[in-house]
Formats: sequence, C-alpha cells, structure tokens
Amino acid sequence: MRTKLLMTSIFTAAALFTVAGCSSNQAVRTTDGRTIVTDGKPQVDDDTGLVSYKNAETGKTEQINRDQVKNMSELDN
Repeated sequence: MRTKLLMTSIFTAAALFTVAGCSSNQAVRTTDGRTIVTDGKPQVDDDTGLVSYKNAETGKTEQINRDQVKNMSELDN
C-alpha cells in the first residue's frame, strides 16, 4: 500500500513539474521600440485583433492591438 502511494505521489509531482516548465516568458516587441516581457504565451484574438498577455513585471493582464506588435519571441528562462 505504501509503495503504491509513494509511486502515485512521485508520478503526480513529476507531472506538475512538467506542466509548470511549459510556461515560458515571451518578449513582445512593439512598433514604437518598446519590449514587453510577458508571463506565458500571449493569446491573439483574431476577431478583435487584440493580443492579450500577462505582464511579467506588474502581474496584470493587458491587451495591445496586433498592429502595434512587431514580433513575439520566447525568452530563455
């Protein structure tokens, strides 16, 4: 019984570390020269043309018009 519980606990911990490791910061470079560091991958809404992201510095969810985004790239964490 203890072995089964231990194996389940190890498997659960490994799964959580794998999921947590998938979220990486992104750099969003704007047409006016700013660089915004996001917590996780920004989401693009094709209907509205807005890019939603969580600002890594403030922790707030913000939006920017897709026309103002020059490029987005993943950062090494």
